[in-house]
Amino acid sequence: MHVTRQCQLVFIGCLLMTLLFIAQKASLNNQLKYINVNLSSTTDTKNITYEQLITLPPVIKYPLDLVYPYNYSFILNEPNKCNPKAPFLVLLILSQANELASRKAIREMWGNESLVPGVSIMRLFLLGMPKGFTVEIQRLLVEESMLFHDIIQQDFMDSYVNLTIKTMMGLQWVSMFCPSASYAMKIDSDMFLNTEYLVKFLNPEIPRRTNYFTGYMVRNAVPFRDPKSKFYVPFELYPAGFFPPYCGGPGYVFSAEMAKKIYDAAQVIKAINMEDVFVGLCLQKLGISITESPASLFNWEKIEYEVCRYAGLITVHHIALDELKQIWTHFMLSRHTCSATKVI
Repeated sequence: MHVTRQCQLVFIGCLLMTLLFIAQKASLNNQLKYINVNLSSTTDTKNITYEQLITLPPVIKYPLDLVYPYNYSFILNEPNKCNPKAPFLVLLILSQANELASRKAIREMWGNESLVPGVSIMRLFLLGMPKGFTVEIQRLLVEESMLFHDIIQQDFMDSYVNLTIKTMMGLQWVSMFCPSASYAMKIDSDMFLNTEYLVKFLNPEIPRRTNYFTGYMVRNAVPFRDPKSKFYVPFELYPAGFFPPYCGGPGYVFSAEMAKKIYDAAQVIKAINMEDVFVGLCLQKLGISITESPASLFNWEKIEYEVCRYAGLITVHHIALDELKQIWTHFMLSRHTCSATKVI
């Protein structure tokens, strides 16, 4: 046993050094392959249409150091997770390396793959490379991945700006490794998800919808032009005055075949640092309309907990880990005492 443990440690050590080399090499390749895109100083950017900018060569470095499209490599992957049977629902959960406690809670609560009897649910946490990367951090992620088989990671820098890249990684994974799934949901980690009600809403008893995309609909939103804002969108990235309709990033649902369509569209249009808006731009490029759902179902704001109120919705945003732990058990025990909720 002692020898076996030593062999395991040696193997993990070699693997981590290889991953570090790959990450460093990818970072260097990024720097070498960047193509700076600058608008002429004489150009009136306010009058440029988005359509004039959507066709660009691959491997682009945009303002804010957003690098997309680019062929990022999987550092951690679960290519066989959908075998032998494709799931009804894939949960694509945005996470970061240091959010171990959050991942643990989600696995036990709304991300529990056995939560809805008779319905196959699959959970994946989406990660990039942490800014403070160390071999020890990556070693812990490798161990966690080997234990739970629910982490995918690519060699881009994990940052708010790069949420676009992280979301595209999730769509790429579904299109490559789980194209026969029925539905997928991209969701943030600081969420309450009523998984059972989501399954009821999607309804496994009916044929899978196609070209389906739904969530909290946002219309007529304007770009933030203040460089101090975390939502800052430079004119160089998006010169138009309004965004097209899109679904709020905290949580949206789509038929699984949409993953490839959106991912493919993302390779030929100008990337933007607001990932939910960028997905909306991809839908616009595809000519696919968002399916509007009742506004009360998908919430991207905080809602005070009340069991019967939560029983009739799908998502609530800004739910801290401690709060999720406090309400989840009560919700699971008490939700059936509420009046039957009609799904529209």
